[in-house]
Amino acid sequence: MAGVIGDPVGHSLSPAIHNAGFVASGLDWAFVAFPVRVGGAAAAVSGMRALGIRGLSVTMPHKAAVIDAVDRLTPAAAALGAVNCIFRDPVDDEVLVGDNTDGPGFLGGLRADFGLEPAGARCVVLGAGGAARAVVLALAGAGAESIEVVNRSPGPAQATVALAGSVGSVSAADAVAGADLVVNATPLGMGTDPRLPCDPTLLGPGQVVAELIYHPAETPLMAAARGRGARTANGLSMLVCQAAAAFERWTGHPAPIETMASSAAAALPA
Repeated sequence: MAGVIGDPVGHSLSPAIHNAGFVASGLDWAFVAFPVRVGGAAAAVSGMRALGIRGLSVTMPHKAAVIDAVDRLTPAAAALGAVNCIFRDPVDDEVLVGDNTDGPGFLGGLRADFGLEPAGARCVVLGAGGAARAVVLALAGAGAESIEVVNRSPGPAQATVALAGSVGSVSAADAVAGADLVVNATPLGMGTDPRLPCDPTLLGPGQVVAELIYHPAETPLMAAARGRGARTANGLSMLVCQAAAAFERWTGHPAPIETMASSAAAALPA
């Protein structure tokens, strides 16, 4: 058994994604959404231990709160100060490991949507929140030539850039004009929000624009960038690929990604 903890959590696509994966893999598992209020994260992890739950996904507002409740962290989770996946150590079943699969999920999404490996790429990341931090860390680890972070608040931008090491810098929004890869890690464009995180007239052919938003399926930025000749994709592949990484940590089985992706798409609100 596995599950997701968060507040709210009823909107999560994780049950549809993982339960489809379990069925496709022939596993007698179930995935459940557990609403856990603020302050209850440590108790939820204790419940995982007591009930023999094999894995947990962790969403807002608990990604930092569970850190002290697990036994150890992966390097990615430690660097980001955020856990979105808890699994049992394959050697010692009693040891709970906190991980962050957002970075591997993002890189998997780039491969799935664009056939892109970011080694040697000039990258601009719009935003400096938790998702942006995971993307920056992953791009740096994958060998990006440069990673420029654009954010209205300089403090979070500097903290995010630090994850990129020597290839990171803080830039202005017009940096997107020279990028091979532009990543929107802001909430601008989510739902019915018509706002754009950058000037789309600076975008053009040869560029890749990756949204982390997956609802709506096409954001205003994607539409504008594609109209300028850039290649675009939303964040659904990242969501599925980070779920696939968690699936494999929990079960030890290869994730049936195509089935999980189909189930995610079917579960999206109209």
